[in-house]
Amino acid sequence: MTFDLTQLNEKIKDKSLFLKTLEAEAAKVVVGQQGMIRRILIGLLSNGHILLEGVPGLAKTLTIKTLAQLIDTSFNRIQFTPDLLPADLLGTLIYNQKNGEFNVKKGPLFGNIILADEINRSPAKVQAALLESMQEKQITIGDSTYKLEEPFLVLATQNPIEQEGTYPLPEAQVDRFMLKIKVDYPTDEEEFEIIKRMAHPEPKFDIKPVIKKADILEARNVVDEIYIDDKIFKYIVSLVMATRDPAKAGLVDMEALIEYGASPRASINLALAAKANAFINQRGYVTPDDIRAIGMDVLRHRVLVSYEAEAEEVTSEDIVQRIFEVTEVP
Repeated sequence: MTFDLTQLNEKIKDKSLFLKTLEAEAAKVVVGQQGMIRRILIGLLSNGHILLEGVPGLAKTLTIKTLAQLIDTSFNRIQFTPDLLPADLLGTLIYNQKNGEFNVKKGPLFGNIILADEINRSPAKVQAALLESMQEKQITIGDSTYKLEEPFLVLATQNPIEQEGTYPLPEAQVDRFMLKIKVDYPTDEEEFEIIKRMAHPEPKFDIKPVIKKADILEARNVVDEIYIDDKIFKYIVSLVMATRDPAKAGLVDMEALIEYGASPRASINLALAAKANAFINQRGYVTPDDIRAIGMDVLRHRVLVSYEAEAEEVTSEDIVQRIFEVTEVP
């Protein structure tokens, strides 16, 4: 076991070298937001889609575009609007009058990194078309089904403050996102640097790809090898079960505040994201700190609060934080 772990640590050190270069290159464009960048990398390494929520102007789109530039892969941005149709994402069949045949015109979802900007601006049928592709990793046009090329990562953004004229994602569809990242305002120092860097008609940045698609897929294979002890699995189960039956976890006062707890997909994603976090920290095994580092992003959108919680202004984040505080750490 010791020899295997040593060998795995060496492999991780070799396959994770690109991360520091990638983060350094991203810092040439994006000021601050290290937490957002780190979590996007976790999604990329663990094959999990990400929902980013924050007010306009916090560099959500800029960060995603920058990371896409740093990876030698295809990137498509889709601006979601109320008049968007599923075919605008998936593609459609075009009739060719010359040969009398239908030709396939593939939509923007046929890419590696997809930015779904303001996903809650489009109606349910468009959201469903996107989320089906996320889950199945394939698209059907006419009678033909096309597998999407790996890596396939959807990063969706939404604005939490303006809900007029929007179509909130149903809970079952929100659950398809591995992580929900809350993007906050920059600090005074970061804002100062943002102004200096971006206060130009057309800011220019000299960044080039630092990693290829094959390197991402190789890194994913190494992430899959990272060891998780049964005690860590039990810790994950304890956290998730506490969202479903808080009274059993000693949180009787929170029982009326939770409408629905997290699904088994939360447990799976918590383990996968923790592995990716361990990989980023160049470690061949998962610790409780990995679970705690990424737990809020995995659980915040999967714990549905009751009307009583809303009346008391208790958020899902408050509940998740409390669960982490009381759950015994192995």
